[in-house]
Amino acid sequence: MTVAHSHPVHVWDTPSSTLVVACGHAQQAPSPHAASHPQAVLALYTGGKAVIDQRTRLTVSAGDVMLIPAGEKHRTVAAEQAEVWGLGFHPSAFMHTEVGPLLAPFERVRQGASAVVPIPSGRQEHLVRLLSELHAETRAPHRALGEQVTRSLFSLVLAEVARSSTWTPVESRASLAGDALTFIERHCLEPISLREVAAAVGRSPAHVTTAVKQATGRSVVEWIISGRMAEARRRLMSTDERVDIIAERVGYADPTHFIRLFRRAEGLTPAAWRKQHLAPPAH
Repeated sequence: MTVAHSHPVHVWDTPSSTLVVACGHAQQAPSPHAASHPQAVLALYTGGKAVIDQRTRLTVSAGDVMLIPAGEKHRTVAAEQAEVWGLGFHPSAFMHTEVGPLLAPFERVRQGASAVVPIPSGRQEHLVRLLSELHAETRAPHRALGEQVTRSLFSLVLAEVARSSTWTPVESRASLAGDALTFIERHCLEPISLREVAAAVGRSPAHVTTAVKQATGRSVVEWIISGRMAEARRRLMSTDERVDIIAERVGYADPTHFIRLFRRAEGLTPAAWRKQHLAPPAH
């Protein structure tokens, strides 16, 4: 897990990170085109306001959280002195942990629920404090119990948002691409392929391929690999499991194939990546 602290905030532009926290000002200029990213994003606005297109036109202001599921296209229409805490993460790396049930709000957004969650005024300072602590914890990745503390803080952040949400039944439902991505997030660590994804959503492989590519700019296979690599990175950082064991745990029976895909994504073998990221910082 890594952290970014930048101005403006673009935490979701670091696909190699399992979880990223940043604070700063949101993009002020309008975006000419809608974009999507491989991470889910939780953005807490602490000042100013912004208008965002995400399926529909949304207005967010201080005290609001905006939820952006992985792969969901969105763009900034306008922003006025918008200040934000951003948290980006790969759902597949947390889906089968104690954090998993707390990811339900992102799935509900895919089903048509509002992506804007107003946080009660009495809880906003607490949520900022949690994000600040999470930010500080991820800046010291080699602390004792760092993974456990980080995951606990992450759970508390998600719980605050879930408790603040008033989910009402909606007539709309997830798009075909949204259904496919939800299935991938839940099952990508299993030995699945395009065929299983298509069967899960009740469409032909060709139809699903086209829908997902058009909606997200990425193929079904790319989404499966992205989820698996996120979990592999988490395990490389937080466990001492052998590379062949990690390969099996993220859905690859052949460790050589896993190593080849990992190197293609990260530019290093899993062993070299682990060594680089666990090395103490230079003084």
